[in-house]
Amino acid sequence: MSSTTGLRSLNINNINPHIKEAKYAVRGELATRAEAYRARLAEGHSKSSQDKPLPFDKVIAANIGNPQQLQQKPITFFRQVLSILEYPPLLENEKALKDGFGYKQDVIDRAKWLLSEVQSVGAYSQSQGAPAIRRSIAQFLERRDGYPAEPENIFLSAGASAGVNTLLNIICAKPETGILVPIPQYPLYTATLAVLNARCVPYFLEEGKAWGTDIGAIREAHKKAKSEGTDVRAIVVINPGNPTGASLSTEDVRSVLEFAAEERLVVLADEVYQTNVFIGKFTAFKKVLRDLQKEDPKKYENLELASLNSVSKGMVGECGHRGGYYEFVGFDPEVAAQIYKLVSITLCSPVIGQCLVELMVNPPKDGDPSYPLYKQEYDDISHGLHKRALALFDAFKQMEGVECQEPQGSMYLFPSITIPKKAVEQAKRENRQPDEFYCFKLLDATGICIVPGSGFGQKEGTLHFRTTFLAPGTEWVGKITKFHEEFMAEFRD
Repeated sequence: MSSTTGLRSLNINNINPHIKEAKYAVRGELATRAEAYRARLAEGHSKSSQDKPLPFDKVIAANIGNPQQLQQKPITFFRQVLSILEYPPLLENEKALKDGFGYKQDVIDRAKWLLSEVQSVGAYSQSQGAPAIRRSIAQFLERRDGYPAEPENIFLSAGASAGVNTLLNIICAKPETGILVPIPQYPLYTATLAVLNARCVPYFLEEGKAWGTDIGAIREAHKKAKSEGTDVRAIVVINPGNPTGASLSTEDVRSVLEFAAEERLVVLADEVYQTNVFIGKFTAFKKVLRDLQKEDPKKYENLELASLNSVSKGMVGECGHRGGYYEFVGFDPEVAAQIYKLVSITLCSPVIGQCLVELMVNPPKDGDPSYPLYKQEYDDISHGLHKRALALFDAFKQMEGVECQEPQGSMYLFPSITIPKKAVEQAKRENRQPDEFYCFKLLDATGICIVPGSGFGQKEGTLHFRTTFLAPGTEWVGKITKFHEEFMAEFRD
């Protein structure tokens, strides 16, 4: 109990209990300790008389998909346009922009157009987002999927996370409301459901099948939840996967939509990693739904789908600008009006983030002055991510007790790990899960911060961890391998 309970209005015992119930492992205790280490190193405390010297000289935050924190360079075209949006007087000397700073004419033209549409990035937009930007998104979706998209069905948001929060607030009407969530999953979903006092209905992905969906497992989870009194209203699908990195096949997407149509479930398609695909190609839920509606209009006519995307991932990596959008199809107009009302309470998403979304969905094209540099930067980032993913994958293949699926997409690997009984017993003595214990030992020894699989959910009796492959270079991969050898030797039975 807090020592100041009687001195303040708020204390840990009388705040919203659902906030206390929520857990978000990606920024949990491990991340907090990593930041404390980072602060010690920055202040030169690694060799202080009070603190034991740290055995590393930098912290590598492989716990979160935060590309630019890990030295991914911003796309030049995007940042040049944003610089003008933030300070329009730059346009008073276009010659200086071109001759002194290398701005191309298409940068200047795009900035002028965006300013003509939003007036100022310091002003509120429509709550749903600037109309011209929503039209650009609709045009992108039509190019991507081959089907029309309506700007009035598109909402700009402060990253995809804000869109998830809005949609779950709309769907979760009572404590018995249930949402089917893939396990392992990005903890945004379980944390938000906890805050809303709604129920997570877990369905397990198939690790042995490259973390694909198992429609049988989904049906069983749904049936079990209903038998327990849960009103299952929606199913979440993350494609490409977080934390698994899996990229779903068209057949997997079809099977989920078929199931949702049969059970009248809303489909929440988290597609923020759609450009991070190494094997095969990205399959959009919207495209497959439109294909199914052509095949069987009656069955799929009223299926409700909300698809989300963001500037935070892919080759853009602009997490801090908080830009994203979601498109919904098949929603009742009265429900759409309530979504608009809910987002209007927070006025609008950041307008600079909205503009960045427009740049993401409408980048320079072949023949544009900025295209050669844009293409080079985009490809360099993509190839670098794939190279580091393969380096990690190859290292994991050599590590005792570690098994990992070949990297397919997103920004993560999610290997399984078998650790010695002595390590499991030591973890229990420290009141930690075994995979959490392993991750803390890795952080303390190397400065590399990863996330235990228990933070994402995993089948009973299995252990995992998630790591990004965003950190530059590959020398840190060797640090993981060396640590693992020493860990296994220390705790070997």
